[in-house]
Amino acid sequence: MAGLGVLGAVLVGCGGGAAEGPAHRTDAPVVSRSASAKASAAAAGAKPARVPTAPPTMAAGPGGLTPVYKRRAKGTEKVVALTFDADMTADQGPRAARGERFDNPELIATLRRLKVDATVFMTGRWAEEYPDQAKSIGGDPRFEIANHSYSHYSFASPCYGLPTVAGPDMATDVQRAFDAFRDAGAVNVVPYFRFPGGCYDDAALRALAPTGVTAVQWDVVSGDAFAKDPGPVADQVVDEVKPGSLVVLHCTRSAAPVTEQAVRRIVPELRARGYRFVKVSELMSR
Repeated sequence: MAGLGVLGAVLVGCGGGAAEGPAHRTDAPVVSRSASAKASAAAAGAKPARVPTAPPTMAAGPGGLTPVYKRRAKGTEKVVALTFDADMTADQGPRAARGERFDNPELIATLRRLKVDATVFMTGRWAEEYPDQAKSIGGDPRFEIANHSYSHYSFASPCYGLPTVAGPDMATDVQRAFDAFRDAGAVNVVPYFRFPGGCYDDAALRALAPTGVTAVQWDVVSGDAFAKDPGPVADQVVDEVKPGSLVVLHCTRSAAPVTEQAVRRIVPELRARGYRFVKVSELMSR
């Protein structure tokens, strides 16, 4: 991995490369109880337990390509999904050992205090470095963890100087991140994937098809990467959000140091405009 400047370019460059995906699936699978269990509950006079639904996904694209979701393009309901990329590349362990912080617990605490539902796109390497935080985020019903790769290497080249994952290794890299979330004890994990740097091509979409993920991009770039003033970050988000928007921010303290301050402005201002904050899974299901 190149130096901190390269990471900054990657984060600043997160706004490119997204394409609209195919039509949204409306037949999301349901985890159902067995008939005998339902009968036993009825006989005992107990209310049936709530039947959980699986997170919605999208149907595969042409030729079986992994589908790409950018925003909820229909309807006027004022819902918005704030998403936070928890970035850490596979080779940044020495920097973390020297004290660089790739986490942002203050941001997560603020989201909880403000009662904001959100989706955290986490790398597997981040979950390994901060397993207690990954477990806490992934155990809180207000949040869901989505996959941002294990390595935070690029899935298409060129991509802001990032090393590139070889095509045959792409699905393995994604699965390795899911394994890291499981090993950390995270529970609320959804089958969504965000390409590092926002870079992808048809070859990457084809390589990830066996994983069954839906790729999730965005339509609003916050500009929080290496920003020193939270004001412009908050202004950019508030000015660009539309009903159904999907906003990309970061949960990486060293690379996005003013995000928590910006969120403290973004949330009340959007709420004053009538917006409600939802996770990606809810946005996709509406």
